[in-house]
Amino acid sequence: MRVSIDAGRCQGHGRCFTGAPTVFGFDDLGNGVVLVTEPNGEDVALARLAEANCPEHAITVVE
Repeated sequence: MRVSIDAGRCQGHGRCFTGAPTVFGFDDLGNGVVLVTEPNGEDVALARLAEANCPEHAITVVE
C-alpha cells in the first residue's frame, strides 16, 4: 500500500491528520502531508478512512 496527497488539491480541512495522526501531519500552511507513505497494521484502515473523508479527494491510497 502507498499513500499520497495531491498538494494542489488539498485545502487544509484537516480531516486526514485529525483522523489518522500517525499517517498524516500538516505543513506550515495547515495543508496535509504524508508522514508514513507505506502504512501497515492499524494505519492501513486509518489511511483508507482519510481517503474516503477528504472533501477535495486529494488523498490517494494505492494497493
